[in-house]
Amino acid sequence: MKRWTIDDAPTSVQLHEIAQTLTRGAIVLMPTDTIYGLHAAFANAEAVARIAEMKGRDERKPFIVLASSIDQFPALGISADPDLLQRLASIWPAPLTAILPRGGNTLAVRIPALDWLRALVERTGPLVSTSANRSGEPPVTSPNALASDLHDAVGGIVDGGVRTGEPSAILDLTGSEPRFIRESAASFTQKVWKTLRKTP
Repeated sequence: MKRWTIDDAPTSVQLHEIAQTLTRGAIVLMPTDTIYGLHAAFANAEAVARIAEMKGRDERKPFIVLASSIDQFPALGISADPDLLQRLASIWPAPLTAILPRGGNTLAVRIPALDWLRALVERTGPLVSTSANRSGEPPVTSPNALASDLHDAVGGIVDGGVRTGEPSAILDLTGSEPRFIRESAASFTQKVWKTLRKTP
């Protein structure tokens, strides 16, 4: 298993190696702009299924998907209103996950605030992202806190030290009205509402 130690961001060489590891189908533990997460290429169904198995999670329960920009949304099959997407794009990058329509289903997507993470996703394509813990347990704040069986199952670890951020806010945009499933700081919530309710 490969391990990369970073400060604020990976070096260009490290970023290339991390991208290669993900595109080969491995699961990588790495920090995000919120908390540590397990990541796999969205296009690799086998890797995504392995994450679900590691977490003891129902495969039918979807994961969050990280995108580098809304330019990657068509490849994800997202069928949201273009005006809504432009409003979201004015909020992103940010710790906001939006649940959007995807054909007859839905998809939870986020454009992360970390520059290097967006650069990584630009190289790999969209990534599935989920907290690095078994379902129902507290989030992992450092690689050293990762459960031993999960540690043995990952193909790479990006060690950014201790991260104590909060999980992202989650906003459901698939109904007749926007609805927060999980809120964050009041000021950020107000910013989101203000942006979504602007008149053209």
